[in-house]
Amino acid sequence: MSYPTDGGVDACIDALPAWQRGICAEVRDLVHGADPEVTETIKRGVQPYFVLQGNLCALLAARDHVNVFLYDGAMVPDPEGIITAGHDNKTARTVAVREGDVVNATALVAMFRHIIANNRAGGWRRLKRAP
Repeated sequence: MSYPTDGGVDACIDALPAWQRGICAEVRDLVHGADPEVTETIKRGVQPYFVLQGNLCALLAARDHVNVFLYDGAMVPDPEGIITAGHDNKTARTVAVREGDVVNATALVAMFRHIIANNRAGGWRRLKRAP
């Protein structure tokens, strides 16, 4: 898959252990595949973010997993139960992927597309305020 990349995101991912690089590369491909207008950047000085008319998701490598933070305001359905943390969070929920785990690409892309649609409709904060 070909898409414009950000050198800072490249550097962050390249510095990770091989198993985390693989997860991050797969999630990166999935988020760009969800919509060709997605862009990537570094925010908070070190964290890869994917954006399209607002934050979509961010990646954070922890010692034993990679967190995919979904900026959805807890509005995006999770019928396959891939959300692992932040169920009561008002801003973002998390999908943790551990070494050896298979990324549920179908569910994750569906969630990315839902977040993108929400962003294009004004963002989850605005949508939550709407009657």
